[in-house]
Amino acid sequence: MSDRTTPHIAARHILTYALSLDGGGVERAMLRLMRGWVAAGRRVTLVIGSGDGPYGGEIPDGVEIVVVGRSYLGLTRALPAQVRRFRPDIVFCAGNHYTGAAVWLRTRLGRDCPPIVAKVSNRLDRDDQPFPVRQGYRAWLRAHPRFIDHMVAMTPAMAKETARMTGIPADRLNVIANPPNLAPVGDPTPQPDGDYLIGIGRLVPQKRWDRAIDAFAQSMRRDTKLVILGEGEARAALENQIAELGLRERISLPGYAANPRPALDKARALVLTSDFEGVPGVLAEALSVGTPVVVTDSSVAMREIVDDSRLGDVVRTDDLVGLTAAFDRWLAPGVTRPDPVPQRGADSVERYLALFDGVLSWAG
Repeated sequence: MSDRTTPHIAARHILTYALSLDGGGVERAMLRLMRGWVAAGRRVTLVIGSGDGPYGGEIPDGVEIVVVGRSYLGLTRALPAQVRRFRPDIVFCAGNHYTGAAVWLRTRLGRDCPPIVAKVSNRLDRDDQPFPVRQGYRAWLRAHPRFIDHMVAMTPAMAKETARMTGIPADRLNVIANPPNLAPVGDPTPQPDGDYLIGIGRLVPQKRWDRAIDAFAQSMRRDTKLVILGEGEARAALENQIAELGLRERISLPGYAANPRPALDKARALVLTSDFEGVPGVLAEALSVGTPVVVTDSSVAMREIVDDSRLGDVVRTDDLVGLTAAFDRWLAPGVTRPDPVPQRGADSVERYLALFDGVLSWAG
């Protein structure tokens, strides 16, 4: 990983971009970083497709906002003109989903493009993809070092995966955790009666809540509940699945929750059953309040974080029996909850700013 020392050049103006603020973890972490950058006296510009959505009210004061239209293609096309207009010192790409816009930006601006720093937000070795798609995706990843100046992984294991999948040199790769979620805002989510498992995340195919529902349906603990907090395109399919299994009284989808912390604190376990992930913020949040976790091995970071069986279980994505057994373990009477684990990333704002300054120095 990079450890170069350089003369200090400040990245006084940071530009970042996103499609929307509809509830993704990438955008939530970006908002926390922006808040810290503004507090540190840096100028921050956010180019966004739409400022609507559950996180719209969390845009920090002092951030310049440019709304360019809802589609990803529209955002991508608009980005070069906005970079020419604002002339930022650094462009920050907040996650894998947004690197396509970064390559277009580099292609359009060429040598006039500011340095681009991109965070790896999701698993890169995607064995859930069909073979032809996987091969194309791997070729796309190998092209990243040509248009991204520096990459950031959230854990050491993710950094190793990033180096292997992209071929980026070690001196252009850093490990910086996401900033922690220390101050939930909004009204707390009501807590169900009795024992329950909780899932928190968008209702989208990636999250595979259908897998959690199937495993819960096979659980031996019939007096418990499953609550999945989030909103998204998969709601109708999940509601149909719940109805077909006859579990409407035991599984609920209350929608997006601005402040799930109290419900998370009282849950028997947090459930994450995705096909692919990076480092979900809710995972660290659960462990910080002593709530165990049951997660699929959807990221190389999962076994780094859940590194002790007392913290929870990491199950193969295709192991429904193992997932059900993990549910039953944490729903059993008298099970001991883990001690709280402090969230990582308390210094992430400062480390990103030091990295941005360093990238400018190295480029100069």
